Amino acid sequence: MRQKNDPRLRSDAQRNRERILEVALAELSRAADTPLSAIAKKAGVGQGTFYRNFPNRETLVLELYRHGVQQIADTASVLLETMEPDRALRAWMDHLARFAMAKAGLAEAIRQALSTSSGKVAKPGHTPVTDAADLLLRACEEAGTIRPGVTPDDFMLAIAGLWQLAPDDNWQPQATRLLDIVMDGLRAGAPGGRGLSGGSGRP
Repeated sequence: MRQKNDPRLRSDAQRNRERILEVALAELSRAADTPLSAIAKKAGVGQGTFYRNFPNRETLVLELYRHGVQQIADTASVLLETMEPDRALRAWMDHLARFAMAKAGLAEAIRQALSTSSGKVAKPGHTPVTDAADLLLRACEEAGTIRPGVTPDDFMLAIAGLWQLAPDDNWQPQATRLLDIVMDGLRAGAPGGRGLSGGSGRP
């Protein structure tokens, strides 16, 4: 019998949690009122396991959002380890676009969660994403591949159009054009470095 502090047990619990979040994102993006029992069944976990992780719908929905925010934030440093700063920034913008579409799909579920939380559940913030943008912008500025002085607030305002796109099958080409325009603007006035002309940042 496994003990509570058994690493295999913790690993199983983490996999269950991640599977629940993966399924919940897909199901709640399609229908905000998807029953939690249906999510648990599709995730392959029992009701007890599900409710130990997420005791109610509000907890699940807001954790989905926080989880997505943290994934985007963590991706920034990973990209910087494997790409030159300007390529890392442009690739991260593509990740951010996918997050924006996922958030748009979850908008109704998030609205319902916040409206029924009676103020007990805090609305998630964007701070990790802003910090990640700052990390990438500073790396690009030090490399001389973007104009100096761009702040994370400047950047988030510049890409705000992402949140206006409809989360349907045709969002990606328009998002790519928008982000290429933003990236070209960031490179304008760069003091040096190689720089790219458009493109998604993928090697």
